[in-house]
Amino acid sequence: MAPIQQKVFINVDLGEGYGNFKCGPDDELIPLIDHANVACGFHAGDPLIMAETVKTCKQHGIAIGAHPGLPDIQGFGRREMKLSAEELTALTRYQIGALKAFLDAEDVPLHHVKPHGVLYGMMYRDPEVCRAVYLGVPKGKLLFLQQRTPVFGLAGTHHETVAKDLGLPFVAELYGDVKYTSSGTAWTPEETKAHIASQLNHSSVTAVTGETVELPIGDHEVSLCCHSDSPGAVEIVQAARQMVDDFNKSRNYV
Repeated sequence: MAPIQQKVFINVDLGEGYGNFKCGPDDELIPLIDHANVACGFHAGDPLIMAETVKTCKQHGIAIGAHPGLPDIQGFGRREMKLSAEELTALTRYQIGALKAFLDAEDVPLHHVKPHGVLYGMMYRDPEVCRAVYLGVPKGKLLFLQQRTPVFGLAGTHHETVAKDLGLPFVAELYGDVKYTSSGTAWTPEETKAHIASQLNHSSVTAVTGETVELPIGDHEVSLCCHSDSPGAVEIVQAARQMVDDFNKSRNYV
């Protein structure tokens, strides 16, 4: 496949500690990224961590999005739960509202919404789960006009199709620190640079089973995700930053 045809950004999940536990090296990662996905208290994060993360992102000019998850702090939002559509919409709206309070305090807009962990996976497998979560995404404001808040997700899945149905702007995600299977499952890889290069230059990845998985990015905005809790997160994001900057510069994507 052809290289990605638009500028690529980098996003990282942040603020995923709780109390005096710090999950990742957020202060080192924030200057390296473009988009922050801030945990909203259900899978991780608490009021002080949310406040501090928003302030630090603002200092570095990072666009801030909500990272809502299932109500499962013990399982870090990575254990599937059976919830009604009404519950999914409400818990999404609740978490985004919590983050929005801290954004308003700093006079910073909500840039996007990206669900966390197993909720993200449930959404690309089940369109009704996806729809219920997306119904909790608020309308944004641009001057006196209302516009929908963008959602981050996997192109070619229910993330994309349901967003289109609901009129939500969609940002296609790539992954810098995970590998894929042909069914879309992902987990931590050993080799990061070749993985990122394949996505940038060929819009595809090699699955752990050896298959080539094409990424139907289309003309969507693109953001490459890395995780703050990955081993060697700083080195991974530094490598991703260099590769993304070189790619954008080589194609005059400014």
